[in-house]
Amino acid sequence: MSNATECDLIVVGSGAAGLATAITAKKRGLDVIVLEKEPVFGGTTALSGGVLWIPMNQHGRKQNPADTADAVRRYMMEETGSFYDEAMVNAFIENGPRMVEFFERETEMKFIPTLYPDYHPDLPGGAEIGRSILAAPYDIRGLGQDMARLKLPLKTITFIGMMFNSSNADLKHFFNVTKSLTSFVYVAKRLANHLKELALYRRAINVTSGNALAARLAKSALDLGIPILTGTPAKQVLIEDGKAIGVLAGGEGGERRIRARHGVVLAAGGFPHDVKRIAQAYPHLARGGEHLSPTPKSNTGDGVNMAEAAGAVVDIRFKETSAWMPVTKVDFGNGEIGVFPHLLDRYKPGIIGVLKNGKRFTNESNSYHDVGAAMVAACKGQQETAMWLICDKTALGKYGLGYVKPAPMPIGRFIKNGYLFEGKTLAELAQKTGINAAALEKTVRDYNVGAVKGQDSQFGRGTTSFNRYLADPANQPNPCVAPVQTGPFYAVKVVMGDLGTFDGIKTSVVGEVLKRDGSKIDGLYAVGNDRASMMGGNYPGAGITHGPNMTFGFVTANHIADLAGARA
Repeated sequence: MSNATECDLIVVGSGAAGLATAITAKKRGLDVIVLEKEPVFGGTTALSGGVLWIPMNQHGRKQNPADTADAVRRYMMEETGSFYDEAMVNAFIENGPRMVEFFERETEMKFIPTLYPDYHPDLPGGAEIGRSILAAPYDIRGLGQDMARLKLPLKTITFIGMMFNSSNADLKHFFNVTKSLTSFVYVAKRLANHLKELALYRRAINVTSGNALAARLAKSALDLGIPILTGTPAKQVLIEDGKAIGVLAGGEGGERRIRARHGVVLAAGGFPHDVKRIAQAYPHLARGGEHLSPTPKSNTGDGVNMAEAAGAVVDIRFKETSAWMPVTKVDFGNGEIGVFPHLLDRYKPGIIGVLKNGKRFTNESNSYHDVGAAMVAACKGQQETAMWLICDKTALGKYGLGYVKPAPMPIGRFIKNGYLFEGKTLAELAQKTGINAAALEKTVRDYNVGAVKGQDSQFGRGTTSFNRYLADPANQPNPCVAPVQTGPFYAVKVVMGDLGTFDGIKTSVVGEVLKRDGSKIDGLYAVGNDRASMMGGNYPGAGITHGPNMTFGFVTANHIADLAGARA
């Protein structure tokens, strides 16, 4: 634990954006301290898929050498609409690949390519491959004693603590474990290794996805001698003569003032658990609905609140103020409640989503953000914003549903605790869930007419490469579409959640925090989800949070270092 009361730069937050900023600044010769509110480091990053959207990156260029900066600009224009910011987009395109190359050359950070298409690959400038990269798996014993300070992954998306990469390549073996000897051997090896890790270390050691991204960045920071002060919340940005000169920090030892010669960078994760702010910003909450965010509960808007107190602008500008994620509430027993993000099941054939009126309302195989936005819009004027994912016995056995795992895992406890609804007929299922029975039966009947031929005439499931990417390639002719016809039938109730906020602190391209009149607050910067997203409330592809967040952390740190050098 550092007792320093002065440094060159303070970074508030230990997620990918904060650590990327700190590492870059340290490499440029600045003395950096990272403050983290929680007793563990990693923030939302450690719970995430660990994917970065970085067009033109060195890995993606090998997959898609025909991609161009002009294509990326066209795609961003389509996605962001009136919020398109040419200077921001150009800075991102220019610096994203540089950031990737820098971190792979200078730190423990390693990336691997993915097969993700853009989420809207058919739009002008969209790409079928090459823009999303993933943090490579990591053995967290490399953190030494600090291994215990790495935030655990999201419990609901692990299997007895075991993590999976965000792709079909890893998960397909678990879905096929009872059908393929190759998959059975793969799963057996993974389980054996994981059980050994649990016996020796009481947690997964070979981590993937966002846990690997957070671990690699933390290892890089700690190796450089950057203190990551966990359990040390920033309470106030200290302002003297209009300039940010440090923070008032809390912690076990009480409050203390830490001065920063070259500025303060806010990277505290946005405001997904700021009850007052989201009540105003989220339409489904404003009308009395429920919201369950799987992001860290400590993300209560500390960064944006401190910035506002210093005179910054934090407006709710975007139509979609957060990255929406349809979620279900999981009862672990003994009063412990988890949040399950529906990342995969919606893409699988034989699973459809309906509202309380029994009708489908969107293409269930679109991105989580698109499905969430459609759900919010479809429930306008209703007190409850919810949908029910419906499937039959065949689909449940193949793919599971929400937190319910596929066969041969038992389902009885989920029916008992009310997570999973079961009905011998669709009418019985409707009665148990409160769905309009006649409409549900008609919806399924109409859907099945096309589904038996692999067609979805209503919403066109499976017509884009992204729809198909997380579906079931063995289900032909359409990996996203199969009929719902073999009872008993099952349902889970899905409500709204988020993966983080899009709205945030208004900044310049280099991250300077701005006042209402457009002037900057000298020495105060924002990165990550504290900073208003360049995506304008849209979600163009896998990794559109981590990619820009790390890129602009890199940009902001270099800007601060340049200023520090000029002042020296």
